[in-house]
Amino acid sequence: MNRQEQITNWLQAEFAATPSSLSIAASDASVRQYWRASWADRSLIVMDFDPTQFDVQPFLARQAQLAGAGAAVPVLLKTSSDLGLVALEDLGDVTLASLLNEDNAKAWYLRAIHDLVQLQAHTLDEGLPLFDAAFIQRELDICREWYIGQQFKTELAGTDLKVWERSCELIRNEILQQPTVFMHRDFHSRNLMVKDDQLRVIDFQDAVKGPIAYDLVSLLRDAYVSWNEAFVLDLAIRYWEMAREAGLPVHDDFSDFYRAFEWAGLQRHIKILGLFARLSIRDGKDRYLADQPRVFEYVRQVCLRYRELTPLGRILLNLHGTPVESGFTF
Repeated sequence: MNRQEQITNWLQAEFAATPSSLSIAASDASVRQYWRASWADRSLIVMDFDPTQFDVQPFLARQAQLAGAGAAVPVLLKTSSDLGLVALEDLGDVTLASLLNEDNAKAWYLRAIHDLVQLQAHTLDEGLPLFDAAFIQRELDICREWYIGQQFKTELAGTDLKVWERSCELIRNEILQQPTVFMHRDFHSRNLMVKDDQLRVIDFQDAVKGPIAYDLVSLLRDAYVSWNEAFVLDLAIRYWEMAREAGLPVHDDFSDFYRAFEWAGLQRHIKILGLFARLSIRDGKDRYLADQPRVFEYVRQVCLRYRELTPLGRILLNLHGTPVESGFTF
């Protein structure tokens, strides 16, 4: 029996009717794929995964937690952990990313920021994994192994290794000073679905207790779409104002919050450089390489804005054949 037949039989047993069609709806950067099952009067999404490679329990726990807090997540319909299947409300195919343009972006982002503030204000972070020093470093090491090591065939040694280690320490320390909240970890335009003119949040299973600025930088410095700095700054101010009004523990001074925003983004984007390299090299998913230059530009800009990060900027620019030998100290 192939997987499609297995899913069809499961749906028939769970919903007392065989779907008229079952087709692939999407796949993502993980080991999961998604099917759309349709009947004459309704449709649903089946999340399909190998139980030996994907632990579904965090997804189920976060779905219940977010739904209980009033967040707009897909409704959970049926689950079979043994078969590696979860039936979910069908949110359609329209992502926020697919709708954004110069004319409507601000309105959509203000709605997304409002929803993020509400999510952070009403979702408890107790019992979540901690985005602690070890977690932060594990993610940074993905870049060293896959982006620097595998994609650019470079092994850090000597002064470069010391620069890397010192830069990682700086990034860890900056992030660990931030107030913490429920952190989605991938709150961006491809994980916000639009249904009935409302934003709905998906891909929340990796949530942690982490720095307050992280999800905002995921949204505004998106790996898949970029905006000019003035636009990002304006929206970051709007978030800061909304967050303060909602009683969230943001910094009292916006300049301190914006620094936190930039350093949280730096850690995220360094990780993503490595993730995109790994998806291509290990998993054969080359499509993510098209977005790597955007992510690298985020990293480059932040490294050049903060004097203590310029040695790290030198290492990364040298990888790209843009040597920077002067103006950097360690």
